[in-house]
Amino acid sequence: MSPVTIALVGLGVLFLFMLLRMPISHSMFIVGFLGLLVVASPRAAFSVLTTDVWNQFSSYTMSVIPLYILMGEIIFRTGVTESLFNAAYKWIGQLRGGMAATVVLASAGFAAICGSNSATAAAMGTMALPELKKYKYDESLSTGVVAAGGTLGIIIPPSTVLLVIALQTEQSVRQLFVASIIPGLLLTLLFILVIAYLCIRNPLLGPSGPQISFKEKLQSLPGVIPTLVLFLFVIGGLFKGWFTATESGAFGVFGALVISLVMRKLTVEKLKAALNSTIKSSTMVVTLIISAMVFGRFLALTRLPYEVADWTNALQVSPFLVLTAIFVIFLIGGCIMDALGFLIISIPIFYPTVMALGYDPTWFAVVLCMVTSAGAITPPVGVSVFVVKGLIPEMPVVKIFRGATVFLIPYIVLVSLLTVFPNIVTFIVN
Repeated sequence: MSPVTIALVGLGVLFLFMLLRMPISHSMFIVGFLGLLVVASPRAAFSVLTTDVWNQFSSYTMSVIPLYILMGEIIFRTGVTESLFNAAYKWIGQLRGGMAATVVLASAGFAAICGSNSATAAAMGTMALPELKKYKYDESLSTGVVAAGGTLGIIIPPSTVLLVIALQTEQSVRQLFVASIIPGLLLTLLFILVIAYLCIRNPLLGPSGPQISFKEKLQSLPGVIPTLVLFLFVIGGLFKGWFTATESGAFGVFGALVISLVMRKLTVEKLKAALNSTIKSSTMVVTLIISAMVFGRFLALTRLPYEVADWTNALQVSPFLVLTAIFVIFLIGGCIMDALGFLIISIPIFYPTVMALGYDPTWFAVVLCMVTSAGAITPPVGVSVFVVKGLIPEMPVVKIFRGATVFLIPYIVLVSLLTVFPNIVTFIVN
């Protein structure tokens, strides 16, 4: 049996394990380790478990994952999301669909200091869903906008998905964070435009809120200051080169602690809850990365990724068509399984192909992050949708998906725009 055939068998076993509901990390680790035993030798397989895993765990870059998660957890539990939501509502809540647009703006603000789609959706849902119900917003639109707004958490930096992509493709975390700022803002704007269109077309979906005086609007602005200061401190310092990506995570946690202490909203119980949630989330992400490394070593030895790249280059088709097919595969993968898990599985296969086609690695990473985040609101496995479902168990999940999938249109528009005009991503970095 040839190495490529062994790799294809391994992929089949991997998806079989996942169909049997085995955790993705466990599935990748088992298949990768057994594949190394078959393709190489027991000595090589155990060498990966000892040397390579240790090198990955001892990398300082890995420490930024729990640090960014902890920063978002601390801010989430100090009530900053409430201030963001109130400030955004004071400025645009009186417009038709303004409350839904408020959710998007507040989600973008929280995403700038969080890095997680689940945390962003949970924070906004807890705050916004009662208000949306109070002002008689359509239930499908209300839940859908909370789920879609949550996806901004893995696009606007700091982003755990961009961190994972950077680790797997050996790119600069700082460069990816800087490159994703403008696409994240454009996606936020497109979300708001979709809401405006829907509510103008059918005013019953999102009625106007009460009028707010200009004085009240100005008085709400101080509530944005903590988020703005922390974002400028962390991302601005990273952009200016004051500290590295790893150091920025530590400075971010320090800044979040200072802000929460100044606001006098961080108790011992809230800090314990933040640490507990950080440990759970970080363990999940790090385990996925380690399992992906073992699985990636197995695929590299079989040369499957390089065979796919060579086969693609030999095709008499446009590189654009190949890239489109890859994005469709990622989107479908996000529909049938956890998007981050599918991303980690498939990057070792498709990244060499995309590089062989001559595309910019930074551009590909940012666009891939977009496609991955879209998977968080696609049925049947939309992580953000099920977070919202957990907040309102009585709501049929079909209704939430119906409201969330409307926001796939901005994703399609933005990915198309970034493909036609890649400088939107790369010009700041360059």
